[in-house]
Order: sequence, then C-alpha cells, then structure tokens
Amino acid sequence: MGKKAKKLDYFEASQLVILVYYTILSVMLIAESFLLGWEKWALILVAAGVVVSWGIHIRQKLPVNTRIWIYASLMMATMFFYGSHVTSTFDVGLVMSVLILIFISTGIRGLITLAQITYYITIAYDIYQMVMLRENFDSLVISRTIMHIIVVSVICDIARGIIKKWISIMNRSEQEKDALAEAAERLNDFLANISHEIRTPINAVIGLTGVCIEKEKDEEIKNDLISVSSAGMRVGEQISDILDYSEIDMDALATNNEDYMLSSLINDILNQILSQREIDVELVIDVDPSIPEVMNTDVSKLKKIIRHLIDNGIKYTKEGGVYVHFSAEKRIYGINLRIEVTDTGIGIGKREMERVLDRFYQADSGRTRSTSGLGLGLSIVNGFTKKLKGFLTIESEPGQGTSVCVSIPQMIIDESSCMSLRDPGRLRLGAYLHFEKFDNPHVREFYNAMVRDLVVGLGVTMQRADNMEAFKKLEKETHFTHVFVGKEEYEEDIEFMEELAKTAIVAVVADGSFVPKEGSRVRIVPKPFYCFPVISILNTDVGQLEEEEGRLYTKGVRALVVDDEPMNHIVAKGIFTRYGMVVSSVNSGFEAIDYIRANDVDIIFMDHMMPGMDGVEAMKRIRSVYGKDRKDVPIVALTANAVSTAREMFLREGFDGFVAKPIELSELERVLKKVLPKSMLTIEKKDGTIVQIDTFDEGLNDYGEISGNTGEDVLESASGADSTGNETPEEIFYKELEELGVDTKAGLRYCQNDKDFYLQILTQFGSDAEKKRKDTEKYLESNDYENYEIIVHSIKGTAKMIGNMHLSDEAKQLEYAAKAGDGDKIGLMHDKTMDEYEGIAKVILRYIGKNEQTENEIKDSVNDEAGGKEKASDPSEDEIMEFGPEGGDEQ
Repeated sequence: MGKKAKKLDYFEASQLVILVYYTILSVMLIAESFLLGWEKWALILVAAGVVVSWGIHIRQKLPVNTRIWIYASLMMATMFFYGSHVTSTFDVGLVMSVLILIFISTGIRGLITLAQITYYITIAYDIYQMVMLRENFDSLVISRTIMHIIVVSVICDIARGIIKKWISIMNRSEQEKDALAEAAERLNDFLANISHEIRTPINAVIGLTGVCIEKEKDEEIKNDLISVSSAGMRVGEQISDILDYSEIDMDALATNNEDYMLSSLINDILNQILSQREIDVELVIDVDPSIPEVMNTDVSKLKKIIRHLIDNGIKYTKEGGVYVHFSAEKRIYGINLRIEVTDTGIGIGKREMERVLDRFYQADSGRTRSTSGLGLGLSIVNGFTKKLKGFLTIESEPGQGTSVCVSIPQMIIDESSCMSLRDPGRLRLGAYLHFEKFDNPHVREFYNAMVRDLVVGLGVTMQRADNMEAFKKLEKETHFTHVFVGKEEYEEDIEFMEELAKTAIVAVVADGSFVPKEGSRVRIVPKPFYCFPVISILNTDVGQLEEEEGRLYTKGVRALVVDDEPMNHIVAKGIFTRYGMVVSSVNSGFEAIDYIRANDVDIIFMDHMMPGMDGVEAMKRIRSVYGKDRKDVPIVALTANAVSTAREMFLREGFDGFVAKPIELSELERVLKKVLPKSMLTIEKKDGTIVQIDTFDEGLNDYGEISGNTGEDVLESASGADSTGNETPEEIFYKELEELGVDTKAGLRYCQNDKDFYLQILTQFGSDAEKKRKDTEKYLESNDYENYEIIVHSIKGTAKMIGNMHLSDEAKQLEYAAKAGDGDKIGLMHDKTMDEYEGIAKVILRYIGKNEQTENEIKDSVNDEAGGKEKASDPSEDEIMEFGPEGGDEQ
C-alpha cells in the first residue's frame, strides 16, 4: 500500500461527513428557495444531486477519493446557486468558511482550492449582478466585500497549512510504524531462525542421550543422562513456545483440523508433563463422560492450550493441588469443549490481572523469582484460543489460587460417549480412599468431585469407606469385583489387600516410587488418578486374574512403535525394553509402511488416532505389504480409547491384540503371550532359572497363560448338563458348532476363558456374515481384489478367534489369491468358503435369537439380587460413603 493510499485510510470517514453536510445544506436551500421564491427548476437539480450522491455512496463502486471529489463538486455547485442571489452575497463567505473547515477532514488540499475558486466566482457574479441592477456601492459595501474575500483567502491558506502539517506528521508516523513493524518482523524472523537452528542440535542431544541411556549399565551415569535428556526436552519445549509466540505476534497462525479422541489427547499430555517434571502437588483430572468420543479441531493447538494451563497451575502451586475439569456444552455446530484449570497456588492480584495476558508475564517476575519458563504460557493460550474461535476467562485472588477457563468450539465426528463400560450391571465397586489425609480442603473436594462425576456419569455405584474397619465390613457384605485403594490405605493391611486381590481386581493409586510386595497381584494406577485408566480397569474381568509363575522375557524381539506423539515413544520404549525387546519407533502410518519395507519386525504396536492415516488404515496397508512376501506380523492396537467396545472393534478390524494406554503390565503380558510365537517367550522362574515358554507347560493355552482354567474346564463347569442329566441349550449349541468344525475350547482359550466375551465374538461373527458375503461378491464382480482381500483377511482372523481353523485357512488361501490377482482360484474356492461361513453364522444367530429373552431375564435377576445385597448392608453412616447416580456422597 502506497503512502497516498495510507493517507486516504486516515481520512476515509470524511466522505460520509461531507455527504451528510451536503444533504443538510441542500434541504435548507430548498426550504429557503420556497420562502424567497427562487428558481424552482434549479431545486430539481439540487435534489437530484443529493440522490445521486447517496446512490454512489451506497453502491461503493467508485474509489473513496473519487467519491469525495464528486460530493464536494456538487456541494460547490449548490453553493454557487445559493450565493448567486444578491441577498446572499455577504452570507456566502460565512457558509463557505464552514465548508472549508469540513474539507480539512479529507486531507485533500485540492478541495480547499476548489472551495476558494468557487467563492471567488460566486462573489464576482454577485458584484456583476449588483452593477447591472445599479445597486449603490457605498464604502460599507466595498469594505465588507474586500474583508470577506480576505477572510476566506486567509482561512483557505490556514486550511492548506493544517493539511500539509497533518500529512507530514502522518508520513513520519508511517515511517516510524513501518520501521517498528520491520524491526518486529526481523526479530520474529530471527527468533524463528535461531529456534530452528537450536532445535536441530537439541534433537540430536535428546536422541543420542536416549541411545546412551539404553546402553548404559551404571545407574549413576544413567541418572545423569536422564537429567540431560530431560533438560534437552525442556529446552525443546521452550523453543516451540518461542515459535508459537512469533506466529501469534505476526498474526501468521494457520489451523490444521483433524479428528481426535480426548482420551488419547490427555494421555499424551500427561506423558509429556510427567516425563519432564516431578509433581509435588496433587493433580486431579475430571472428565465428563458425556463428552463425545471423536471430535474435530486443531489438535496441536488444543494440546498446547491444555499443556500450558496445567503447567502454569503446577508451577505456581507449592501446596495443595491442581484440578482440571473437562466438560461439554451442546451447540448447533457441535459442542463447546470447556477446560477449567483450578489451582491452590499463589493467585494473582487485581493490578496483575490487567496484564496477565501480556507477553513474558510471570506472577513473580524479577531477580528473585522462584519459577522457571519464558512467561509466554498465557499469551500462547490466549492467542491459540482466539484462533480456534474460543474465549478465555481468568478468576483469581492473591493467596487463594487461580481458575482459568477456556471454551473452544468443536465439531462432533462420533457423538457416542468418550468412555463406557462393557457390562456395568456386573460391577460391584468399592473404594478405600481416605481423602481426609490431604491437609488442603480444596484437594479433598477435587478428589470427591472427580469420583462423584465419574460414577454418576457412568451410571454406576461405588461404595467408599474411609477407615480399614469399615472397608473390611463393607467388603464382606458386598464381595466387590473391583476395588480402588490409596497407597497409604494399601499399606495399612497389605496381607488383607493381597488376599482380596485373589478374588477381585485391586487397584492401588500411587505415585511412581511405589513398589508392592514381591509376587503381588494388585494393579498399580499411577497418579494422576483420573477416569480413563479407571475405565480400562473396570472393563477388565475378574476372571482374567492369573497366578504369576515368573517374569516374562521376550529377548531379541524386534518391536516397532507407531505413534504421532514423541513422548509416547519414550514411555513405550521404557516399558518394552524391560522385556528385552529391541524397540524402534516412527511417527505415522506412512513412516511405518516405509520402515517395514526396509526392516523386519516381530511385532507392531499401533496408535489409533494419527493425522493423515489412522491406525486401522495403516494396519491394513501393512498387512498388504507383508502379505506380498507371505509374512504375517502381529499388530497390536495401542490406544487410550476408553470405550467399552474398543477391544472388540479393534479385533474385528483385524488387529491381533489390544492394549490400553496408559499401559498396564499384566494386560501387556497377556497380549504378548497371545500374539507372539511361543519360541520368542521365556519365563524367569522364581528360583532364577530361565525356561522356554513352549516347554514350560504342556497345557499352555493359545493365550500363553501359564495357569488358570482351560477352555475344557470352563465348558465342564459352566456349560455342562443340568441336574437331571439333560443337555442344556448352551451345550447343544456348542456341539452344533463342533460339528461344523468350530473348536469351542480353543475359542474360549482365545477369549481368556471369558464365556461372555466368547459369546460376543460369536455374535459378531454371525451378524457380519451376510454383509461380508454380499461385499465380497460385489468386489468380485468388479474385480476389486484389494477390497476383497481386506474382507477375507478379516474372516481369517475372526474364524481363528472363534476356533475354526479350517475356515481360517480357507480364508487365508483366498486372501493370498486376491493379493496375487488369481481370479481362477478365488472362483473355485469362494462359494464353498462362504457357504461354510454362513452355515456357522446361522447356527449362532439361531441360538442367540432363542436365548435373548432368557438371557435378559437372568441379567435382571442378577441385578435384582445384587441390588438386594446392597440394600441389606447397613454400615455405619459416618464410616461408609456411596457414590452413585441417584444420591450424594453419603449413604
């Protein structure tokens, strides 16, 4: 934009001022003309000029400068008509002086000259008329005329001088503004360039220290290397903050929206925070279960907003805790995701509140400040929030903590709940969580709110005791399936808790330093205690408990971790290397495909929600790549998905296993035993001997479990004949499946001897049959072997899961034929394989249709019985509390 254009920007509003005064002057002139009997034909032209001017202004077609000249010229013409009457000779100088002052607002000196010339012409015409009419030119008339001409001339000179001065000042201001903008741009470019330059060696430091940490045996040196790596990550985060701030300052932010799950987002953020700092305060994460499962926004910016808010809360809180509450407000376009972070820290005064969003703000800035960082956190949060069309509010008082609330619009991709339970009717939840151990009352309320919101949102009941005696009494009467206890509470009576862990899942909420007794069966829920790990535990059946006979090793197994969050690579490597794996990692599905083309791997751990290509699509493409060489590699879904059907969904899509984030070791080991060849698994027994797992136990099931009931035991105990010796409908059903080639014992072993889960797998197998047959035939007609291959691959996996190896092998042959484009072989095998598939499906669907009503009646009976047991218990009101969907905190 040139200087002239910039000058016009400052005076652009003057066009409307001139038009308004032109209209007022014209109306007054028309009225005066009627009163004095002036020429009526001229009034039509005056009115037409006003109408044309407003039409030009409304249409906004012409440039601003052109419009101003049109309005001013018409105004001067009207002014000449007014002054052309002898009676207005000495009034026209006063009116013209006012118009000249108005023209100053345009900053156009030419208009002043136009007004001056118009006045001279008008006064000359008036003198001519006076001469023709033989008016008396006395000394008064002559002096008044000369004085008016001199006054108007002086006013014009002053007006031009004012405009000249203004333009000079504006030009200097523009030059200074341009210089400042150029300096700011150079500074931002410098910061961006230097940040990029620093990032390269920092990444090298982090990468090399990671390699050294893996190789180093000396614990002292390893700890030093970990400190170096942590410092490098911190510098990397600060460099990222500088780049973000530079983009905000230059108004150069761009958005890149993608689908995401809140569960994965929170898991990634917590991994970052926990890996880089020790948290000396209580961090409580409270998530409303009604938040949709999959949403769409700029995930990178949303992640940084949440990260900075939590970091700030922890940084300025020395005692107490930080409470992070996620909730949703429904809107026409989707939802507003509301993130409220409340801390019990130092707070902010009223004066500081006015500058809290300023750049480089820190609450205790100065030479003696106790906090670290660049002070960019809230500036970045504010900038990102505005870019995502959200808003931010802050409430704080000195010494009383701070509450920051961000609300950001989100599109809904999948409106189902972000967390759900597989079978809530079977759960009997207990908790021994003595929140009174926290001195700060706000922390107690944080935990109470989190537990209450979780159980109410899920529609379940949790009975909680705050002392050991009350808890033992409650457990005896209720027989819990899942129990949550604090670290201190567990240590009150370790033997009791370990005994309880034999019949129920006992989860101990503790920090990273907690180590249970040797051979313990309890599960560890690492702090922060929040909903998604809890959901993972609640969706684990008590029947999956098993006795550990020794430590599992997978030495030399080559594992590939596919995850778009670098911190998850570090967490996964730290866990998998404990088992002796050689771990590599990539950031996307595309990189994974390239990696396996050049390298052999034994197992792949795949994240679900990744930009560009999600985990499901990446898995299917990897299958295709491996299939060309007749190789098959187990692919395990590694995701924070907290939906009850997640495991079944991933297995149905073709994954070989499912492990929830945060990774729980017992669940990981169970999956490793299932998906890896037994030749890759060894057990270090308690006496120190190493035994190959395939020779360790001749009765080992397909899950690689070393002990526990076999599928045969389950069938005998749960599906056998009734008391009269007659076969039950379930036993008849299993026999029909056996006759069709389904090894139900193998299927049960595959489902960890969980009958309900096996029935779910069978149900899904039967329900999918008709659609899959139609789809395969459709793809065959169009010679679409790629999609045909995907479907028969899925049939191969599900057939193996239910125990039908014959059908699985036939589907495998069809899969290979599709990969090779062998239409003749497919034509020979397709109908026979699909007939076998549909035959099994019909038996399953017939059984499910017959037993659906009976099964519902049994469930209702069990629920009624469970409800009766809960009503029968009458513990002391001051010792036992119950969280549930209907009541408050106390029972």
